[in-house]
Amino acid sequence: MEATAVEVTGHAQRSAWRERSVPAVERVRPGLWSVPVPMGGPLRWVNAYVLELAGGGLGLVDTGWDADDSWAALCAGLTELGGDVADVRGVLVTHLHLDHVGLAARVREASGAWVAMHPADAAGITSFTGRTPEEMVEEEVAFLVSLGAPPEDARADAGTPEQRAGLLRVARPDRLLEDGDRADLPGWSLRAVHTPGHTEGHLCFADEATGLFFSGDHVLPRISPNISTHAGGAADPLRDYLGALGSVAGQVADEVLPGHEWRFRGLAARTAELRAHHEHRLAELLAAVREHPGGTPWELAAHLTWSRPWSQYERRMRIFAVTETDAHLRLLATRRLVVRDGTAVPRFAAATLR
Repeated sequence: MEATAVEVTGHAQRSAWRERSVPAVERVRPGLWSVPVPMGGPLRWVNAYVLELAGGGLGLVDTGWDADDSWAALCAGLTELGGDVADVRGVLVTHLHLDHVGLAARVREASGAWVAMHPADAAGITSFTGRTPEEMVEEEVAFLVSLGAPPEDARADAGTPEQRAGLLRVARPDRLLEDGDRADLPGWSLRAVHTPGHTEGHLCFADEATGLFFSGDHVLPRISPNISTHAGGAADPLRDYLGALGSVAGQVADEVLPGHEWRFRGLAARTAELRAHHEHRLAELLAAVREHPGGTPWELAAHLTWSRPWSQYERRMRIFAVTETDAHLRLLATRRLVVRDGTAVPRFAAATLR
């Protein structure tokens, strides 16, 4: 399919973004609303989508961050469109990150709704709800050290057990959705599309009847989602992500409804832009490896172009940057453009051309 230009359709959302505010609740189509749920950090809000169900009740695609102000915003949004949290019958979770699944437990408690996600992300939730916050911190410290971080920097960036306590409240799903499964939301025909990369079990949802494509964080209109490695995670998440981009590029989509930012048209064009972005990043990283042979992921991240000077990166931002660098290094290794030595901490050099 020939890629057409990306066209903004969520004009109110983009205007709010430019004004550094949060948009209003918006009726997208008959029986479909976008409810912005505020969150901290640069993304500012999550798009929770509310679907009116045949026979009564509501469905949700994503819920928002688990915080009192986010909960109040979600409840107020449901009231504004003439509903109530008690009307929710089912929650589709695109992926396990807390800005998308965080309020699912509160919604289920208030309404009795089922919660559904992909088995891979369900396993991820089980893994961290089965550990103490202290164990979570120690695992991340060990993983960062394995990427070349000095232990004191790894511990400073990983944060405290108290900051992990919210992970224990995350809802374990009642239902699992594999690629191609249909969601049980009467009046809609949402098909689950497995798009690993941002998380191992990331799901998009396609509705062929309306041409709507709920893209979660897989395809966003302005930014590239973070593709990172983590302890016990996928061996080559960037390869998975680029493959999943290719699989949705031919999806017939009249409009894309992302988890952040604004709605748009031009899914094929946007996936092409994202693939080009990562190829540029891979080329930049390969050049850094050639200039700094034997570098670890931690060291090589400092030689890449970021949105601000590397000296300003710390804590979660630095973790994202280093683990994203590691994901790109793994794909370069898969392509046999770099080689790593056999030590516990990987050190990379450019492959010798034959």
